[in-house]
Amino acid sequence: MEGGFLGFLENNSIYIVLFIVLVVWLGIFLFILNTDKRLKAIEKEFGKVTSEGKEN
Repeated sequence: MEGGFLGFLENNSIYIVLFIVLVVWLGIFLFILNTDKRLKAIEKEFGKVTSEGKEN
C-alpha cells in the first residue's frame, strides 16, 4: 500500500469534507439541544414566577 491511511485520504479528499460537514452538523445539533434545554428551564421558572404573582 502506498502511504496507507494518509495516501487514502489524499486520493479521496471527499471523505475529509464529509467528516468536516458531519462535525459541523453535530455541533449545530448539540447547540440547539442545549439551547432548548435552557429555554425550557427558563420557561418553567417564568411560569412559577407568574403563577405566584397571580395568587397574591
